[in-house]
Amino acid sequence: MIETVFSLEKAFHLLIVDDGSPDGTAGLVRQQQERYEGRLFLLERSGKQGLGTAYIAGFRWGLERSYDYFFEMDADFSHNPNDLMRLYAACAEGGAGLAVGSRYVKGGKLENWPFDRVFLSMGASLYVRLITWMPVKDPTAGFICYHRKVLEAIGLDKIRFVGYAFQIEMKFATYQLGFPIKEVPITFSDRLEGISKMSKGIVKEAILGVLQMRFRSLFGSYRA
Repeated sequence: MIETVFSLEKAFHLLIVDDGSPDGTAGLVRQQQERYEGRLFLLERSGKQGLGTAYIAGFRWGLERSYDYFFEMDADFSHNPNDLMRLYAACAEGGAGLAVGSRYVKGGKLENWPFDRVFLSMGASLYVRLITWMPVKDPTAGFICYHRKVLEAIGLDKIRFVGYAFQIEMKFATYQLGFPIKEVPITFSDRLEGISKMSKGIVKEAILGVLQMRFRSLFGSYRA
């Protein structure tokens, strides 16, 4: 993934957030840092603190270093790194505050997914849209580009969820604050490397979390 991202025509910088992974991720990244000095960075944290806190740590790291565009993506190649350029264009040229790599807009696709996973994913997306009224067809997507002004406006300490619901809550916060959201069609493939971290607890958090998000939005704001 590191080599693929750095082979793109735009000079992306890459931050790996590692929560004490036992698979040697941090060591591998440190080796690659010698090759990609000034472009590849590592943020090590102790213990498993959750997906959402890792992303927020990454956002804060980038905000402190004056980056203008922030990307999220999976490292198992279910997200095609070539689509980074299209997400960037949606924000930098298309005026989006948030660009979503979407499976469920026209042109978006799912590859090599069994029917039960497709049904669950599409059902979750419909559920989120019904509860939040958010006009995003793929609210659970994890392939994202944020403009800096969005992350500066969101009170990141107000983001409550650390699992699956984190992706939904960040989009909901962006929507609540009035920033334009654009969905960019992508092909989402079943992972080439790694294993899923999905669990019953994460699914439960997402189901209940959407209701909590909607309820809290009636009494407060995500603004920083």
